[in-house]
Amino acid sequence: MNYQIIPVTDFMQNCTLLWCEQSKEAAIVDPGGDMEQIIAAVEQRQLKVSKILLTHAHIDHAGATAKLAADLTCDIEGPHQEDKFWIDALPQQSQMFRFPKVDGFTPTRWLQQGDQITVGKRVLEVRHCPGHTPGHVIFVDHDNQLAIVGDVIFKNSIGRTDFPKGDHATLIESIQQQILSLPADTTLLPGHGPTTTVGQEQRQNPYIR
Repeated sequence: MNYQIIPVTDFMQNCTLLWCEQSKEAAIVDPGGDMEQIIAAVEQRQLKVSKILLTHAHIDHAGATAKLAADLTCDIEGPHQEDKFWIDALPQQSQMFRFPKVDGFTPTRWLQQGDQITVGKRVLEVRHCPGHTPGHVIFVDHDNQLAIVGDVIFKNSIGRTDFPKGDHATLIESIQQQILSLPADTTLLPGHGPTTTVGQEQRQNPYIR
């Protein structure tokens, strides 16, 4: 699986463009905003977007989802259904954080622990990682030892848990069971900031050592 990180919005959220080199089929993960930048990257690589994938439904990760799915005529997969209340609150989130007006949406497919997602000839495993939000999921490409982890874990840090239905103990459990169980050289693509690896976080992250 090939990927390109596209920082979007004033929150510098790492929207990720994934694609299968053989088929040129692509998925867009967490399109929080700045839709023109995302579409430009798709067109530059001459890709066909088949789906939008969401780790969770905070505005900086999901703000452009409804418009982008309509314009590209593609499916929306994720997050877990426990984040439905965040999707329903997207219009209020956009006002609160001064984003362009956005609409809520209903995903084509809610995701569960152990689900699989195909992008061309590539397969991603879904892991449910609540704590930052109750419906947060991550996407694991085992063939390429790559995981898109949203706001669960960052380089030397972890996600916030002071939002509605966030929970610190649940987040730590998710990290221990669903992320640190991956091979140490697995690359982690977080929702903000630089990439890291499982091994680096096991050694250096003060929140989980």
